[in-house]
Amino acid sequence: MHDPRLDRLADVLVRYSTSVRKGDLVHINGEAAALPLIEAMYAATLRAGGHPFWSPRSESLQELLLLHGSDEQLTYVSPIELHRVQTIDVHLSIWSDLNTKFLGRVDPRRTALLQSARKPTMKVFMQRTAESMESGGAKGMRWCGTLYPTNASAQDAEMSLRAYEQFVFAAGLLHLPDPVAAWTRIHERQERIREYLQGKKVVHFKVPPSGGNDGTDLRVEVGGSRWINCAGKENFPDGEVFAGPQGADGHVNYTFPAVYQGREVEGVRLEFKGGRVVEASAKKNEDFLIKMLDQDAGARNMGEIAIGTNYAIKDFSRNTLFDEKIGGTFHAAVGAGYPESGNSNESGLHWDMVCEMRPRGGAPGGTIAADGEVFHKDGKFLRFDLSPEA
Repeated sequence: MHDPRLDRLADVLVRYSTSVRKGDLVHINGEAAALPLIEAMYAATLRAGGHPFWSPRSESLQELLLLHGSDEQLTYVSPIELHRVQTIDVHLSIWSDLNTKFLGRVDPRRTALLQSARKPTMKVFMQRTAESMESGGAKGMRWCGTLYPTNASAQDAEMSLRAYEQFVFAAGLLHLPDPVAAWTRIHERQERIREYLQGKKVVHFKVPPSGGNDGTDLRVEVGGSRWINCAGKENFPDGEVFAGPQGADGHVNYTFPAVYQGREVEGVRLEFKGGRVVEASAKKNEDFLIKMLDQDAGARNMGEIAIGTNYAIKDFSRNTLFDEKIGGTFHAAVGAGYPESGNSNESGLHWDMVCEMRPRGGAPGGTIAADGEVFHKDGKFLRFDLSPEA
């Protein structure tokens, strides 16, 4: 039976997130398992007058490359992939994991080599999306990524598939009569936060020590940064404001496992100096963490600092698309930065790691201050109302 929520999701992505226009070349990328959503996106693109095409993603083929490819094959930059990123007008990415741990036993060195091959394509991707933002979509490439619920992702979140579908679609407000109107209102509310932060010089994240760690005490320089309001235009569901750091000093103990390439790295502690990771440790999968950070010259640099604003997402699900948006958290990414945010760091890596700011399980909450003024405490904004009724 066809799920009408997929039609609403496709409509939001095509009509609101990427504003597909007549004549646009629209690339849809995802596993065949997501075909119901791919079909809905294809149909929505046709209605908008675009030219859709689908390229399949495959976990099994990626695994074969990692297991049997030579170093030369792992680091090969496909001219076809590069041409695609240079040419398309719109990129719609669907994440529909069949096995979120399929890379769990692959040598991290080989994973890092494959990641390094993404750097030239990632650079073009970042430049074209920045151009689109600067021109209001008139130039460059518009893009949005979303998730199609699968049993694999539901198991990671410790939910049934039915419950996980409810979680996913509720986070995107797809149960509402007009999700586009709802996300338009969210954009307006978050814009007040963005305006407040724009022009600030230092944002200070602080969480007291607990559970045997030394807490978080991180100062991020944002004086030359541009704060971005994320309300469903590039990720869906969405809910964050972020900036491109100009520097960072201090340390952070990430509350939640840092998930990347199917690996869960637990108890991550990073120490920054001058915007760069100078010490890194983890209680689980530390070797993987270090190899990812050492994959290229830019991987240890902080590429993004962000505050989660989606209070419809309350719990950790082991999926970064949702976890980085949790209302009451912040996240910092190591690796590639977004030029439109004021950070042009280049890397094959972009790894978001999430830190809790809410009091939970006996652990104290934290504060976020901008130029010395605390505006966020115990996971809540003190100056802004992000409730649905606001």
